[in-house]
Amino acid sequence: MKNRYPLQQRKLLIGLAIIGLIGALLFIATAITASDTSSLHCPISTGIRARSNDDSNNNPTPIQLQSILHYATSRVVPQQSVSEIKISFDVLKSYNRPCNFLVFGLGHDSLMWASFNPGGHTLFLEEDPRWVQTVLKDAPGLRAHTVRYRTQLREAHKLIISYRAEPMCSPSKAFLRGNKACKLALENLPDEVYETEWDLIMVDAPKGYYAEAPGRMAAVFSAAVMARNRKGSGVTHVFLHDVDRKVEKAYAEEFLCKKNMVKGAGRLWHFKIPPSNNTDDTRFC
Repeated sequence: MKNRYPLQQRKLLIGLAIIGLIGALLFIATAITASDTSSLHCPISTGIRARSNDDSNNNPTPIQLQSILHYATSRVVPQQSVSEIKISFDVLKSYNRPCNFLVFGLGHDSLMWASFNPGGHTLFLEEDPRWVQTVLKDAPGLRAHTVRYRTQLREAHKLIISYRAEPMCSPSKAFLRGNKACKLALENLPDEVYETEWDLIMVDAPKGYYAEAPGRMAAVFSAAVMARNRKGSGVTHVFLHDVDRKVEKAYAEEFLCKKNMVKGAGRLWHFKIPPSNNTDDTRFC
């Protein structure tokens, strides 16, 4: 069936929907009064200060205002659809507390993700240092680090078969910082990535559509390790985009596990991964 709307009109509709989501978040932020700390779900993690009961400053944050201005005046819209975006938006909204949100990928949707987590710790990991400079020039309020990947997409099949032979990739022993033995481990990230317990992790990068690209194998594996190694209470929400592609789907099923998947929309899957202290595990799933 022929699409009812031309491409430019569809982009405008998506952009308006994004503005609506951000507007809804601002309404929620100003309408919700501080509740007793025992009823708050999102734990206070490294570097995050929760709003106190006597904190009357419920005004929109600068990043939220910039986000609304950006999407209201730009024809460039996020790559995810509204239904995909709403999954992570609803999770952030459900916490009623600033969260630790790690996002693989820096792009046209970054202002939106940061505005969905007002007062929280939202950090972006990007492979291209030049692109980081380009984005931060227009949005200096965002926080981002560059990442060096040791993998290429062409290795995806070999890595998912051979990783089980490397003890440092084992789910019972896997760690990230300094783990050079496991090629899937992101061993050279900034300290704050390792020292923060992430409540949400979005994997929408790095590039994974040509043979020499890094692929998302290491990002998916590392997200699984961070979630399993969580010391605090509660689960880690992991969102993986582009699951229509062969590698993303295979690595999600190997490391994030179908049993942990709670929702999906379009090309995005949402997982709730509990911490694991089982030292006898031989498989992630």
